[in-house]
Amino acid sequence: MDRKSTTILVLALTISVLSAAAARPTVQQPPVQPADLVLTNGKVLTVEDELPEAQAIATRGDRIVALGRAADMRPFIGPATQVVDLQGRLVIPGFVEGHGHFTGVGEAQLNLKLMPTTSWEQIVSMVGEAAKGAKPGEWIIGRGWHQEKWTSRPTPNVEGFPTHASLDAVSPNNPVLLTHASGHASFVNAKAMEVSDINRSTPNPTGGEILKDAAGNPTGLLRETASGLVRINRGDPVRARKALELASQEALSKGVTSFQDAGSSFATIDLMKQMIDEGKIGVRLWVMVREGNQREAPLLAKYRTIDYGNAHLTVRAIKRQIDGALGSRGAWLLEPYTDKPDSVGLNTGNVADLAETARLAMANDYQLCVHAIGDRGNRETLNIFEQTFKDNPTKRDLRWRVEHAQHLSLQDIPRFGQLGVIASMQGIHCTSDAPYVPERLGAKRAEDGAYVWQKLMKSGAIVSNGTDAPVEDVDPIANYYATVSRKTKDGRVFYPDQRMSRMEALKSYTLNGAYAAFEESSRGSLKVGKLADMAVLSKDITTIAEDQIPTVQVTYTIVGGKVLYKR
Repeated sequence: MDRKSTTILVLALTISVLSAAAARPTVQQPPVQPADLVLTNGKVLTVEDELPEAQAIATRGDRIVALGRAADMRPFIGPATQVVDLQGRLVIPGFVEGHGHFTGVGEAQLNLKLMPTTSWEQIVSMVGEAAKGAKPGEWIIGRGWHQEKWTSRPTPNVEGFPTHASLDAVSPNNPVLLTHASGHASFVNAKAMEVSDINRSTPNPTGGEILKDAAGNPTGLLRETASGLVRINRGDPVRARKALELASQEALSKGVTSFQDAGSSFATIDLMKQMIDEGKIGVRLWVMVREGNQREAPLLAKYRTIDYGNAHLTVRAIKRQIDGALGSRGAWLLEPYTDKPDSVGLNTGNVADLAETARLAMANDYQLCVHAIGDRGNRETLNIFEQTFKDNPTKRDLRWRVEHAQHLSLQDIPRFGQLGVIASMQGIHCTSDAPYVPERLGAKRAEDGAYVWQKLMKSGAIVSNGTDAPVEDVDPIANYYATVSRKTKDGRVFYPDQRMSRMEALKSYTLNGAYAAFEESSRGSLKVGKLADMAVLSKDITTIAEDQIPTVQVTYTIVGGKVLYKR
């Protein structure tokens, strides 16, 4: 075939192919369904390795549908799409409060707020003002005082704590109950002791102490389980509902989208469920049951709940307590306190009872979460966990948790990683407690095992973060700053080698928190298909100067694609 004939043939074939293509119907890609919400022109930190950073994010319903550049969001914007121009602000996964007391956060809004006080005299003045407006016999309640934060010791005092006479003078007819910031001690006046039948002959309860003066009279200070001797009725249903509503509002205002509640009764869980149905609780709740073995045993299976109310309530954990707090010298230690050589602290929960709780948790597929602060408390807890795991070799990935894990023996640190135990810790406890930790423990114990985040992570342990609110403010920004700086108010840095990096701290407060609750597949990071739970911050906490972190504000809190808080 000559060149001319070949050219004619190729031309004919080309025309034929083009004609056939024209005859076929055009296949069109279906249009992208518009998003309900698009956040654009910002910095989105996903806490996901595949796509760690983006400029924009789109949500539909309660899920994330797109992440990418600002230009990538154009197909997702329809007439009804809410578009938020971030103007360079930071988007992160919603903070996961890894250990707080939800009802307590709300109660703190209803009671005297003692956390900012710097002297006993201030507290007495606040009680006096409250007494002026109270009815005779009405309780005056407050929380948040801490004797280590006072500028001077009260006079008179016993072990640095005041005596009740000063409260009696300003509130003779009203019982007063002032809970320590840690929640592990209380202070009461004479009227409160009278109605509670607490006097010089009242014996110390197991795991608690009624502090007495040299003459053997109660000073008003009640350590650990002794606080349970106070006879106060907390059963007001109206107040309970108000407390839960206020707690949700407070958490959302701080960028918290999931709150892990460290111990509630079945009755409180019932109320939470009811209020979620009513739309009165916007934050997602993951709740530890705290009722005691006898009460829990017949009800655990009934109450086990996963993602009720559009993923707003999960009940799959049990809370127990094996010791007290370091500030009140209630943490259970292997060796005596350096500043109180006659004491190793308090074992507040019977070890045999805790072993039975472990059996119940295993049988009912619950996580077991044990408050342990001192090195002895932590060791005993790990021993129980390890034995229970050995007794149930077919059960894996249990994610049992030590709540606080503040002061550890060097030999117990690797056990967290080896056993797969979550270290549920609170960054801000480190900087709050740092001024008195060396006094309580001595320099070596403090350096070896106090708030050893890096040592735990290097052992393979997952460390989650939280505030223990209302022990501390539920504010994640202050907590994040404490975690990356370990800087006390006087500017000193408490064992800087244990600080977390900016991204380690963010992960501890988001994805690690979700993992500690078996929720990492649905929240804790920003990924297509996950729940659209986000916080928008005024500045980038991962890049700004460290001393600027406390100035960062939450501008939006988004839960399930809905803006539930806007500054």
